[in-house]
Amino acid sequence: MSSGGDFLASVLSNYNQFTKAERKVADFVLQHWQEVLFMSITDLADACQVGETTVFRFCKTMQTQGYQEFKIQLSLSIKENPESDKEKTQEVEKGNPVFPTEQLLEVNYNVLRETDSLLNRGQLIEILERMKAARKIVFMGVGSSGMVAMLAANKFLRITGKVQCFADSHMQAINASLLEPEDMAVIISYSGSTKDSIMVAKLAKQAGAYVVVISRFMKSPLIDYADRTILCGSKENPLQGSSMTAVISQLYILEILYSGYYQQTYDESYINNKKSAESVAERMV
Repeated sequence: MSSGGDFLASVLSNYNQFTKAERKVADFVLQHWQEVLFMSITDLADACQVGETTVFRFCKTMQTQGYQEFKIQLSLSIKENPESDKEKTQEVEKGNPVFPTEQLLEVNYNVLRETDSLLNRGQLIEILERMKAARKIVFMGVGSSGMVAMLAANKFLRITGKVQCFADSHMQAINASLLEPEDMAVIISYSGSTKDSIMVAKLAKQAGAYVVVISRFMKSPLIDYADRTILCGSKENPLQGSSMTAVISQLYILEILYSGYYQQTYDESYINNKKSAESVAERMV
């Protein structure tokens, strides 16, 4: 595998090995590599006017396991400014470490604003109606999205007993295959191209369940199995995987769903919330 520093150069050196369709991908990557870092495999395929299979074959020709690893190698080819690193090191050595609090605050504020601007109120109302009517609601995800799914289930479990969440991907697949038309699956995946998440979405869809996907990209393999998609506003490159901004944007969406569900089922949710709070009260210091 090529090292990060010469990865773009290796695209050129492998150019003659690409098929005609793959060369379209190579040309786009060489000209727009900064944009590619933030594109889903479906976005790149559409931009190059080729199929997703062609993009995957291009990645294999570049001796990477798939599109995500290709983006990681591409991201590693971006060299940071050595002078900037030197200045930062000198500041730390002088006992004056830099804490970018204002910058991080602005980034996270902008992520929330962007996520809010992407919300479709009509679809949110439909999703909430489905949640109310659902026999069972299952939250699923892997990696950092799996942790977000568990946080969501933990929060909803305080107001309704019809919520489930499984950390193990095999258990998610088994559970998804046993869902029924009255059930809802909420699948969280930033990229929308995680194999395990695609599999459980496919199984849930085949079982007839109502599938809601929370993702960054409107065009991704996962979206093919979604009844409704809620977009999060975080923008991260492959080396920022599991970034807090992505988690914050996903949690914001889930907080909206939780608040909406609580309001629309207030009497029942209030009673359940009171019971759940009392059940752990003795364990609190």
